[in-house]
Amino acid sequence: MRNLKIPLLILLGLVLLFHLSPLGFSSPQGDKAQAPAETPSREEDIAPILMALIIILLAAKMGGDLCERIGQPAVLGELIFGVILGNFYLTGLHWFEPLKHHITIEVFAQIGVIILLFQVGLESNVEQMRSVGLSSFLVATFGVITPFFLGWGVSSLFMPQASVFVHIFVGATLTATSVGITARVLQDMQKINTKEARIILGGAVIDDILGLIILSVAVGIITAANAGGPSLHPSQILIIIGKAVFFLMGALALGGILSRGMFAIALKSKARGLLITVALLFCFLLAYIANLIGLAPIVGAFAAGLILDVVHYRRFLERGEHRIEELLQPISNFLVPIFFVHMGMKVDLTSFGNLGIIGFAAVLTLAAILGKQICSLGVYEKGLNRWAVGVGMIPRGEVGLIFVGMGSQMVLGGVPVIDQNTFAAVVIMVIVTTLVTPPLLKVAFARGGNSQKRREEGAPELNQELKAPQE
Repeated sequence: MRNLKIPLLILLGLVLLFHLSPLGFSSPQGDKAQAPAETPSREEDIAPILMALIIILLAAKMGGDLCERIGQPAVLGELIFGVILGNFYLTGLHWFEPLKHHITIEVFAQIGVIILLFQVGLESNVEQMRSVGLSSFLVATFGVITPFFLGWGVSSLFMPQASVFVHIFVGATLTATSVGITARVLQDMQKINTKEARIILGGAVIDDILGLIILSVAVGIITAANAGGPSLHPSQILIIIGKAVFFLMGALALGGILSRGMFAIALKSKARGLLITVALLFCFLLAYIANLIGLAPIVGAFAAGLILDVVHYRRFLERGEHRIEELLQPISNFLVPIFFVHMGMKVDLTSFGNLGIIGFAAVLTLAAILGKQICSLGVYEKGLNRWAVGVGMIPRGEVGLIFVGMGSQMVLGGVPVIDQNTFAAVVIMVIVTTLVTPPLLKVAFARGGNSQKRREEGAPELNQELKAPQE
């Protein structure tokens, strides 16, 4: 804790400076109402944004550092410190309230989401998914269908008056599995090379793909409902599903050709930084195309990451360039924490003064945990630790936050699809599933190891019993 004193004092000093200086924010509406006759200078425009970024990034790194010290993923600390900033008004100080909905911070956060899904795609590998075969596919399928309908059911139970689109979004937030969190825990446990780990990671990637398809369908349905009324013909839903599947399959089939061509052209240039530039161009292009056909931009970003492979830009590596994952890391370190802190800032702790919301969050969390345990039914190989596979699929992490964040931004009939109370309940579910996974996974592997050891120790005795009648 001593190492946190200096950054904490810096943060408090910046907060005080933020409050006392004439650089404080006003809401976008307030800006219009109080705008002076003269156009503000560039310095006056940018200064509040710079101060906001200083506070958000410092809070993110402090929260991440604190959580990593206690063995938790950094994303959890970023989210929790965002909740603290967002609820600072409960102390009577409203310094950070305008940051929750400021357009510039929103843009930074949304670009951070695109970069994050691009990273997730880069860290995933289609060939690795194929290598773990049927088990990962079955694990992912069970791990999407069951939580989705459980989430839908819990939402219907606690919010019977809400639109069916709300229930769909709540169900969708329970489908995905955080690849990054699970991989980090498995790596720390030195279990990353086990067959169970390969099934978990392969299933988590397929989970993300299926979850993104569900998200695309939900976004398409709500967009269509806003355009032409709430009733949709089943054929329209099938068209939306078809677009999502066709885009992902088409991107995987043709994206490699496009990326190779882009990198081949870039090789002819002598300009610096072309590898990361072309990679980001490819990411943003697919994100734009996905949005153009009515899908979420993050679907395109994820597909771009899946497509890009070292073989596409090997000539750059031969020239001494670093891998795309390494070049992207500094950009990610800047933008992604803004997204998580911003998501945390939108959680209103006063929502939990309502016992109904607390009950909703608790039952939703239980459904999230139990729903993923059905995954173990997809492990058909004998001798594997099924419980470890089910536990490894529990954390929702960043992808669940992305889903609920998109729902909070979508409006149906003038009302947000995900309201403040539902948002808070889902964030609590994400935090709890992230917290419980590391200890449960350690217990699961320990019990599985003991069972395997007992089977191995019992094998000689069993062999002697089998041989005895023959003698």
